[in-house]
Amino acid sequence: MAKGKIRVLVVDDHEMVRLGLVSYLETEPAVEVVGQAADGASAVEAAAELKPDVILMDLVMDGMDGVEAAAVILSRHPQVKVIALTSFAEDDLVYRALAAGAAGYLLKTAAAAEITQAIFSVAQGQAVLDSQIAKKLVENRQADTLPHLRLTEREREVLTLIAAGLNNQEIADRLHIGVKTVKTHVSNILSKLELSDRTQAAVYAHRHGLV
Repeated sequence: MAKGKIRVLVVDDHEMVRLGLVSYLETEPAVEVVGQAADGASAVEAAAELKPDVILMDLVMDGMDGVEAAAVILSRHPQVKVIALTSFAEDDLVYRALAAGAAGYLLKTAAAAEITQAIFSVAQGQAVLDSQIAKKLVENRQADTLPHLRLTEREREVLTLIAAGLNNQEIADRLHIGVKTVKTHVSNILSKLELSDRTQAAVYAHRHGLV
């Protein structure tokens, strides 16, 4: 192995994806692919045997998934950098991966050059987040501060009409939906805003400039 090369382990249960990543990375002179694994348990074994610097880890796999594998690997080899590479951007998956200690989170739609740059970045101690993921994390943090950001577009419309003093039937007529649907929206609004009644919802809407 040439001095200075970044040792990379590629973990993915889809053979075509795994081989594609390996094939591309092998063209990078600063990267050495030291091994592959098709599941979490194999990744744990490979990490111990091959001592990679960086692991590209698929998260959704049968048996031990990538999050669990990352947690085990990092508990035993804290110097390793794990980049979560997945097709999914669900909040829970992102938080679990980051909580497990992943240094990066990329979607599989990322360009090959982005993946390479991510490998270089985490190897230097930096954190890497796909722009879509970063945007979602910011939005979620904002939603914690401003609960109305959790509302759907239709729920915001209903809230505006509540603030205007309309009852359920009037809202239904205005939006051309059923009264039962309106009641469901109102219930969701109160739940998301952590309010107890329509009056509080109306006050909230006025206070936050939603009308």
